[in-house]
Amino acid sequence: MPAEALGSKSFNMGSWLAWGAAGALVLALPLLFRQGFALTLLSQMGIMVIFALSYNMLLGQGGMLSFGHAVYSGLGAYFAIHALNLIGKGVLALPVSLLPLVGGLAGALFGVLFGWVTTKKSGTTFAMISLGIGEMVAACSLMLPGFFGGEGGITANRQAGPPVLGITYGPAVQVYYLIAVWTFLATAAMFALTRTPLGRIANAVRDNPERAEFVGYDTHVVRFLQLVLASFFAGVAGGLSAINFEIVTAEAVGVMRSGGVLLATFIGGVGFFFGPILGAVIFTFFVVAISAMTKAWLLYLGLFFIAMVLFAPGGVASLLALNLSAARAGLLGRLAPAYAASAAAGLAALAGFVALVEMIYHLKLEAVNDPVLRLFGLTLDVRAAAPWVGAAIVLLAGSALYWLAWKRVRARWNEVHERLGERGA
Repeated sequence: MPAEALGSKSFNMGSWLAWGAAGALVLALPLLFRQGFALTLLSQMGIMVIFALSYNMLLGQGGMLSFGHAVYSGLGAYFAIHALNLIGKGVLALPVSLLPLVGGLAGALFGVLFGWVTTKKSGTTFAMISLGIGEMVAACSLMLPGFFGGEGGITANRQAGPPVLGITYGPAVQVYYLIAVWTFLATAAMFALTRTPLGRIANAVRDNPERAEFVGYDTHVVRFLQLVLASFFAGVAGGLSAINFEIVTAEAVGVMRSGGVLLATFIGGVGFFFGPILGAVIFTFFVVAISAMTKAWLLYLGLFFIAMVLFAPGGVASLLALNLSAARAGLLGRLAPAYAASAAAGLAALAGFVALVEMIYHLKLEAVNDPVLRLFGLTLDVRAAAPWVGAAIVLLAGSALYWLAWKRVRARWNEVHERLGERGA
């Protein structure tokens, strides 16, 4: 018993340190990245973190694959932006800081409305019903322009209403801190929910619904409650999005947004609570930063997703967990040289691949006006043979070296697994 108690205290102390470090990082990021683009990127990452975690309440914790989760975040965004306009007209006396709560309540309301039907079934049937509801709401966004604003959407001014403590939400840094606070609170709340009886039984329903029913639980009710709570947090993300962008369009409830959160959650890892956080950061970086650099960003995102599905189906979080296990056992040093070699070779192969892709895009889209492509600090004439040959050589050589280095990584990992097994035994 003393050992167990000590372990519990150690775990709690580690958790408090992790949450404290996360909070300190959130507060310090604007001091490190002061540019407007960086603050915009960080703000969108925070919104996506809430959205992805809410989706993982369905997929990772409840085993419900949804193709229409954007319905709840999008409708929450619409209600929030209408509330923002009412604040601006003086009709609604509500601080802008609490608008995400309006979005969350709207998301939960529609979770109750749609969830009772969708959660009657699980598996593929649930996925298809969620897709149908998503398409229905997307169609309504064009059929009911009075509420949805048609193709132009609904706009608002986030500086509406009297300032609170001098905060107007005009500067981007104020919006960032509002999003950061809500992200931290929502993340903590969703983490706490995983420790509740509902969170535990949702895992049981995911893993073995027949046995859960056998011990007396109504699996339909469990799935329904889980969906309503997930819809609430999705609505919070939608409300923050309305404040951040000051506009909500039909894309907010579209299938592209539902597909995006699915990709983000899977990339991060549905089996870990912090997986969707990592996936949201990576996905937003692709959508915002990479898309600003290249027109081929969707190709890179698709290939990255395919690579994760094929070689790391547990997501980025699973890779981190494996390496943390090796680090705790003091065996990470055995992997470091092999990692360094494979990383160097992989970066070389990636550089060659990116060069070929960018030259193809430039040749097809821009070469008529300017045949010169500037990439990696180099000036490449896409109509000349030398850049193509050089990029191909770098790709082939890097791929060959990566294959050799990866064999070394696998050999080292086999050794580490044997050592871990011996220590576990």
